[in-house]
Amino acid sequence: MSRKPDLTQSAGPSRRQFLAGTAAAAFGASLFTPKALFAQDFPTAAVNTTGLAVTDTDVTVGILHSITGTMAISETGSVQAEKLAIEQINAQGGVLGRKIKFVQEDGASDWPTFAEKARKLLVDDKVASVMGCWTSASRKAVLPVFEQYNGMLYYPTFYEGLEESPNVIYTGMEATQQIIAGLNWVNQEKGAKSFYLLGSDYIWPRTSNKIARKHIEDHLGGKVVGEDYYPLGNTQFNSVINKIKLKRPDVIYAIVVGGSNVAFYKQLKAAGIDMSKEKPLLLTISVTEDEIRGIGGENIEGAYACMKYFESLDNEANHTFVSAFKEMWGADMVVGDVTQNAYLGPWLWKAAVEKAGSFDIDKIRAASPGIAMDAPCGEVKIHENHHLWSHTRVGKALSNGQFEEVYATKDLVEPNPFPEGYQ
Repeated sequence: MSRKPDLTQSAGPSRRQFLAGTAAAAFGASLFTPKALFAQDFPTAAVNTTGLAVTDTDVTVGILHSITGTMAISETGSVQAEKLAIEQINAQGGVLGRKIKFVQEDGASDWPTFAEKARKLLVDDKVASVMGCWTSASRKAVLPVFEQYNGMLYYPTFYEGLEESPNVIYTGMEATQQIIAGLNWVNQEKGAKSFYLLGSDYIWPRTSNKIARKHIEDHLGGKVVGEDYYPLGNTQFNSVINKIKLKRPDVIYAIVVGGSNVAFYKQLKAAGIDMSKEKPLLLTISVTEDEIRGIGGENIEGAYACMKYFESLDNEANHTFVSAFKEMWGADMVVGDVTQNAYLGPWLWKAAVEKAGSFDIDKIRAASPGIAMDAPCGEVKIHENHHLWSHTRVGKALSNGQFEEVYATKDLVEPNPFPEGYQ
């Protein structure tokens, strides 16, 4: 019988958590060379000059994701990955000799709630950093709060770019690494020329499709034959599926998020669109293994996704990570791109703190560029623009809910959140 994840558990280590953290400690060692760091060597008054929640024995961080509402299907994995990373870091001795505690808040798939909870974490709880958000709408809602109170957010989701904040480390891909790269692949490898753009109705899908349209029309010599948006949580897609069938595009470019994905892909299959035949081909930048758990692999088999990570990646760091994740949360759990990106957050924060020798936000900001790690997705490195150098990959969805990698860049792709001509 599978174990139901408890996303509201405290930071106190249960036997299961302790064993998971201890068994995976070697993986953490593969990311960073462990040092014997002791709190007494880093006096609290010296490493915490701005009144953060740091004591002689522990440091408190925030976790801010939706564990209720339509986005819970996507954000649950992020919470799980962040807690796994925290357990592993604590098993190694913590950060500057201090164990990590966390305060978790639920953004409840509501953007004003995200802003309210972010303010609580920074002002009332005085957390040293926050791992959180998923949608661009939630990130935009909390950004003024982080900039006003000088907090640091580790944001895990692939997004539209066109942003660079001194108070955010973006561990997901931006548009040049995902949108433009994915469109180039489907054009060059599949000969795609006509596209139907579809998305949920908020900033990320709309801005991403604006970038996609410009690239398709101005750089690929292609044509956009349709473009539609639906509210978050929408479950009725039959009308747009009929339009897609009439337009006969080469590619359905889908940026549907959250629980709506379940209805969309089931209705797409029921309407007779067999993605395994690639007529039309479906390319998504929003569906990971996490969403497929709800969609069902049989309903999305044959679709393609452009990401930087798939659970099926065959490397030692990923095998160890996936094993530890399933050990902690259940053998039936899966790991998607954003989940892996969320896992990077606590580790990158730890590296910055220890490089700076301080928990002060200004000092870890200065220390962050150049930090690199051997992650499950392969090597990543923090750019001066606070995004990550990383590989771009394309995977084909299988009936078992996993992706088979069909393309990967040989070299790391430099992040460019403000590509010329796309703003």
